[in-house]
Amino acid sequence: MNQYLDLFLNYLLVEKGLAKNSLDSYGRDMIRYLDFLEKRDCGEPSAVRSVDVADFLAHLKERGLAPRSRARALSAVRMFHRFLLVEGYAEANPTAIIEAPKTLAKLPQVLTGREVEALLAAPGSDNAQDMRDRAMLELLYATGLRVSELVGLGVRDVNVTAGYLMTFGKGGKERLVPMGESACAAVSGYLVEARPEMDRNGDNAYLFLTRLGDRMTRQAFWNIIKKWAIEAGIRKTISPHTLRHSFATHLLENGADLRSVQAMLGHADLATTQIYTHVTRERLKRIHEEYHPRG
Repeated sequence: MNQYLDLFLNYLLVEKGLAKNSLDSYGRDMIRYLDFLEKRDCGEPSAVRSVDVADFLAHLKERGLAPRSRARALSAVRMFHRFLLVEGYAEANPTAIIEAPKTLAKLPQVLTGREVEALLAAPGSDNAQDMRDRAMLELLYATGLRVSELVGLGVRDVNVTAGYLMTFGKGGKERLVPMGESACAAVSGYLVEARPEMDRNGDNAYLFLTRLGDRMTRQAFWNIIKKWAIEAGIRKTISPHTLRHSFATHLLENGADLRSVQAMLGHADLATTQIYTHVTRERLKRIHEEYHPRG
């Protein structure tokens, strides 16, 4: 079956435009699945039955994989068999009647408005590194970018005059995102006063740089946000994604419509964005319980 796996992964790369991380994840799940089929002497697509797929999921459960991991593996297997069917390598899809493992939706960690203000104010000095960190934090909260999108921004991708930036999300999809006044001011100040000090040779096209003039990395920014969270007195364990979650949640709490938030986050499926409506409902429930006399 390995010949079909190579074709499938090439299809995901070329036709679906999957990012490397997603492609690697699909590859790991599929290798595990094909190894399982090999032990059952299922060497051709026509030999695979629904019971084989169900037994594979049961095998993953026995190995201790969480429902979410098993659901992700089934998603990869489903796409693989749909690919085989559409391309004419198989006559049936054995995953058609298989149900996904039930998973409990894990609500994302979000910051309160007060915590966000404290975090954004934490890098308060006028040295170059603080100005850069403040610009990155302001921009992340103002736009809801993924951290990979943030560190991948080029100087030319940001227009502080118009108040928009251009980014490339999952699958290389381009989207235009508004920045807001505070983020524009922070980024503008960084560009004028701090970035020239870091880009000594004047030849780095990336927007955010390290003190040595190299491109900012995801890992480096992860450490930066943890540092400023401690400085701001935030006790929650936060990551760059926490600001993305907070961005979406606070927009919805203040009346933004779901479709607009979906577009700004770059979600292909509205269902992905809908988890933030659960977050806002949970918050309303807590407020009711805390303040209602019979809560």
